[in-house]
Amino acid sequence: MSHKAWFQCASGCDERYELNEVIYKCKKCGNLLEVKHDIEKLKHRSPKSWMRLLDERYRRTKWPYGSSVWGKKEMVCPNVSDDNVVSLYEGGSNLFWAERLGKIMGVEDLWIKQCGNAHTGSFKDLGMTVLVSMVKQMISEGKEILGVACASTGDTSAALAAYCAAAGIPAIVFLPKDKVSTAQLIQPIANGALTLSLDTDFDGCMEIVREICSKNKIYLANSMNSLRIEGQKTVSIELVQQFDWEVPDVIIVPGGNLGNVSALGKGFILMKDIGIINKLPRIVCVQASKANPLYQSYLKGFKEFKPVKAQKTLASAIQIGNPVSINKAIKILKMFNGIVEEATEDELANAAALADRTGLFNCPHTGVALAALSKLVKKNEIKKNEQIVIISTAHGLKFTDFKIRYHENKLDEVNPKYVNLPVELPPEYEVVKKTIFEKLETVNKL
Repeated sequence: MSHKAWFQCASGCDERYELNEVIYKCKKCGNLLEVKHDIEKLKHRSPKSWMRLLDERYRRTKWPYGSSVWGKKEMVCPNVSDDNVVSLYEGGSNLFWAERLGKIMGVEDLWIKQCGNAHTGSFKDLGMTVLVSMVKQMISEGKEILGVACASTGDTSAALAAYCAAAGIPAIVFLPKDKVSTAQLIQPIANGALTLSLDTDFDGCMEIVREICSKNKIYLANSMNSLRIEGQKTVSIELVQQFDWEVPDVIIVPGGNLGNVSALGKGFILMKDIGIINKLPRIVCVQASKANPLYQSYLKGFKEFKPVKAQKTLASAIQIGNPVSINKAIKILKMFNGIVEEATEDELANAAALADRTGLFNCPHTGVALAALSKLVKKNEIKKNEQIVIISTAHGLKFTDFKIRYHENKLDEVNPKYVNLPVELPPEYEVVKKTIFEKLETVNKL
């Protein structure tokens, strides 16, 4: 069965374009596009047959299907030939049963989907493999593309640089000066990307990169390009697959540019359309209180949306005041009985530190999601007996400065509850022994 996908206007005006066309918005109405699939063709294979096929491919070595994105190629981007797939074996990240953390937070069945356990340390790899593969496909067909560019708060630039390096395609990244961690800054530099540090915030970088791409033969790699969403939606499919094809009750995801919200929804809708699942989870999107335009809109029943000037937040990857995927995200949240919550700097930092005490090593954005879980359980908007999944978007190793400053009590607006600093001692047995037993008597048993 030959499968195909295409771009279609997300607003409902039904304008269609080929995936190998360099286009990001509908020519007729100016709204964002989304990738559509021939659902009737996908339904030619039975749900049980799909589940069996996806399980057979999962984490195997047959190119390119061992990737947890390309193992779902027919549902993601069938238009790319296998020879043009640019894959770094993405997906298949750990679904961590946070039993101890769940008990502390008062819930019975808590899981952390560790999307940061990825090649470049974030979930952005899932979308970038699709986008860069499509660029390679277009170049092979004779399209002139001089390079691929993105604005980024750190993780998108790392993914773009790595996949372009693997493909031999020039990458250009626009970063807001002094607003990304050192670990995030060095990734595109190390992978050879042209790295531009602009004296502005993410929204300012986004404005420039869109102009650059629209006026030159440079392809835009931000999430307004819906090819990225196709890769990111595989998180939903992979989650259900890891739960033996059962759907969890609640999914909580941090939100910045909001492509991840629409991606999660797309994955679940696709599975329901072809019969793999028969129910949808509740989706919760959480923002930092210093960059919370979606939350402000939610409080007004989504009747209006106003961009905000994002303030500096520890959750730097979601420090976005004018998200490009706002309309798609609101549409998904309405369909999925969604909730939007926010977290303060103190709440997100302490939530991340608490989770670290139970064996995790969280980025601040995961802290945002965990803080929201605690608040929503207390408000009884999430039930204690529900199966809950937190989407952890990046690896904590990208944010070691955040963690060090937490334990040194050097974070503004944060009163650290779980400080744990090294104890400096002389190399003397009795002194060491005495200190150990004193600490064991007073240790905070979580």
